[in-house]
Amino acid sequence: MIAGSDTAFIYALFGFALIRELELFQEAGIHPIDVIKIATTNAQKTLGNKELANGIRQGAPADLAIVDGNPLDNFKVMYGTGVNLYAEDGVTVTHGGGVHWALKDGILFDCRALLKDVEEYVKSQGPK
Repeated sequence: MIAGSDTAFIYALFGFALIRELELFQEAGIHPIDVIKIATTNAQKTLGNKELANGIRQGAPADLAIVDGNPLDNFKVMYGTGVNLYAEDGVTVTHGGGVHWALKDGILFDCRALLKDVEEYVKSQGPK
């Protein structure tokens, strides 16, 4: 099994469709750690990237996302903008999660700064 949303809507551009797909795997009874393997290791093997399908290790290429929260507890913490999280009382809501940093090809990106740049660009392209 692999994960790979092919939603044609803008919803997919921000990763929402993939995260929902991961949640559906979990709802189908697959353990969260196995869901992560489906989305990462299995996908790389299917694409023929055997070198990238062996996990994180010294000297291996890696693209990583540093997330505020544990995706094994709630996949929604992987949303770039974060998510509203409920406390154990089921009433108290706090905003948390979100991708803070991304490591791509050895370059570290500040994801919050990138999202801010996108927001400013979109505003600048609006009605004049």
